[in-house]
Amino acid sequence: MPARGGPRYRVPFRRRREGLTNYYKRRKLILSGKPRLVVRKSNRYLVAQLMAAEPRGDVTLAYCHSRELEKYGWRGGTKNTPAAYLVGLLIGYRALRAGVEEAILDIGLHRFTRGGVLTAVVKGALDAGLKIPIGSGVLPPDYRIRGEHVASYARMLKDKEPDLYRSRFSKYLERGLPPEELPEHFEEVKKAILEEIRSS
Repeated sequence: MPARGGPRYRVPFRRRREGLTNYYKRRKLILSGKPRLVVRKSNRYLVAQLMAAEPRGDVTLAYCHSRELEKYGWRGGTKNTPAAYLVGLLIGYRALRAGVEEAILDIGLHRFTRGGVLTAVVKGALDAGLKIPIGSGVLPPDYRIRGEHVASYARMLKDKEPDLYRSRFSKYLERGLPPEELPEHFEEVKKAILEEIRSS
């Protein structure tokens, strides 16, 4: 591999070298003139922020972390599809409360996956009333939003491989939530969030 250098070589910006920022993509998003719905995920959590680009730097207009779901009684995972939808619902309502009605999606360097976790955040924000330009065909179906695919898999394991069931869903069971009851639990937490929104 040839050595980097020479009079025409330009050192990439630090955040590009560290794999944190795609400046070409960021420039296009900022030129839209609209606030950005910034969605990021780590190994354990999801974070959604509504950001506005200002000359002095990005300004946060609304924020939601999946840890906040515990306040509403959530006992499921903090980065799965149902949790992502609930985070999207919260950030959507907070955006509207901040006076923002439209945003564009910014997933940074994450790979866009049809029906994936990041699009579940978008679906939640859309259901809250925030306008985001995205094709309806890329959003996850309702059965995945409710966690029915998780519940179905859990029921199958519980019947056929109980040891694997206890291993795969140990975190759910530690929190007192049988995974086969996830869809009902999702509806309870969603209702709690909507009740708080209506009362505020």
